[in-house]
Parts: sequence; C-alpha cells; structure tokens
Amino acid sequence: MKKIAVLVRDRQSEALRMSIGLTLMDDKVDIFVLDRRLGDTNDIKFNLEMINEMGLKMYTNIIENEGIDCISTKQLANKLLEYDIVLPY
Repeated sequence: MKKIAVLVRDRQSEALRMSIGLTLMDDKVDIFVLDRRLGDTNDIKFNLEMINEMGLKMYTNIIENEGIDCISTKQLANKLLEYDIVLPY
C-alpha cells in the first residue's frame, strides 16, 4: 500500500474528486488544503461529503477551513516527508 498526499490549491474540485478516486487501489490517501479557503460550490460540497463518509484525513494550514485539522506550514512540510507520492493540484 502506498501513501499518497493530495495538495489542494487552485483546482479544488478536481483535487478532491481525484482524492476519492485514488482510494480505489486501496492506497492511503490524505488531503492537504493549502494557503486558501475551500470553495463553496456544489461539486466541492459533494466531494467533501464523500471524503467524510470514507474517513479520509484532511489537513490545512489556514484556520478559515472549518472542520479540517489545522496544522502549521512547518508541520505540514514535515508531514509530507512521510508520503510515497505527492500530487499537487
């Protein structure tokens, strides 16, 4: 099993959708929302609902992302060293 980190920035809906799809190979997938607040679109809401139901871990470095574990940028950088694959979006 591989550990995959998905970095969410510009293409938020696509990143969240891809995170869900990556779980089909039974890899461990964690999601990192970086430097901005998640959008409020229907696609993002739907993907977040699926992510929560699947129990995927989510982290962010800004407090405005309510309901997501907020960690410092330094902690985030150190955590990314644990992953086999890092996918930026």
